[in-house]
Amino acid sequence: MNKIITILVVLFSVQGVFAQVVTPPPPPPAPPPPGLPIDGGLVVLFFLALVSGYYLSKKYISTKKGSL
Repeated sequence: MNKIITILVVLFSVQGVFAQVVTPPPPPPAPPPPGLPIDGGLVVLFFLALVSGYYLSKKYISTKKGSL
């Protein structure tokens, strides 16, 4: 009787070794970034840069001539 109980205990304890481990599902993908326009107002910004560059260079040249 002891042999039968021992064999049953060993068989039932080994069952956990062969059990399949359930892997958790992968996390959901991150939400996409907001769709902000990258080129909004670039033409206006370009012309403002040209105008300010012209203005600052003229100002620099006029102060340079005045100091000579």
